[in-house]
Amino acid sequence: MRAVLNAYGRAVLSQLQARMLLLSLLPFVLSVALWGVLLFFGLQALLDYLHGLFIEHDLFKLSNGWLASLGLGMLKTVVVPFVAMLLLLPLMIMTALVFIGVAAMPVVVRHVGGRHYAGLQQRHGGSLLGSAGTALAAVLVFAVLWLLTLPLYAIPPLAVLLQVALWGWLTSRVMVYDSLADYASVAERQGILRRHRWPLLAIGVVSGLAGALPGLLWVGGSVMAVVLFPFLAALSIWLYILVFIFTGLWFTYYCLEALAALRVEQAAAIEAVMAAE
Repeated sequence: MRAVLNAYGRAVLSQLQARMLLLSLLPFVLSVALWGVLLFFGLQALLDYLHGLFIEHDLFKLSNGWLASLGLGMLKTVVVPFVAMLLLLPLMIMTALVFIGVAAMPVVVRHVGGRHYAGLQQRHGGSLLGSAGTALAAVLVFAVLWLLTLPLYAIPPLAVLLQVALWGWLTSRVMVYDSLADYASVAERQGILRRHRWPLLAIGVVSGLAGALPGLLWVGGSVMAVVLFPFLAALSIWLYILVFIFTGLWFTYYCLEALAALRVEQAAAIEAVMAAE
């Protein structure tokens, strides 16, 4: 666990540097521009579609009774926009993750590797295509699980636990690949994943706690979240990007340190075998 804490401290110091703070600007601008266009042309159509579904399947009666039993009767008037926001949130996560992977993670890895692991050989066991495929597959699973568990968002504590679990898995899946893509071989990356499974999961869970915060802006704000939707959407995207960048720094520091230690062990083992011969 000491290695996890050491990597955390180094990530905090790096996150506070001007270069890392400015790094969030490009993914933020790209994400906001994309979602600004999508919401301008598609939000009303989505709301109309959901409203039609609620009428067709008599979901207003069901949702109103359910919300009243939970003491959330004030949400009856905004239940359709609120459901739309919860549907859009995983898509915003996906776009933020894609833009971070393309625009930020290469800079993060070069920053960490160049400053602290300049002597570590790059074996290029990953690729941009592999990174995109890993991220896309992980986000699709994340989105499906998010949709299947939407009813739990009526109970905020369960929603937080759910987000933490999902973020823990998502960040571990994506960030380990990106952190080691340039430096580790495929076998080395797989070995680190096996050997450091629990520390990596711990980093993912703690990152999941931070990743749950943007979602609470939507869930906790209830009626006001609908009124302030464009502003909360932009704020959520920015927070997700900051969380992703910090998470990328944390995973990169931990994974490169683990890779350096692994290669020292391998070199020592080879020397021992040669000495025995």
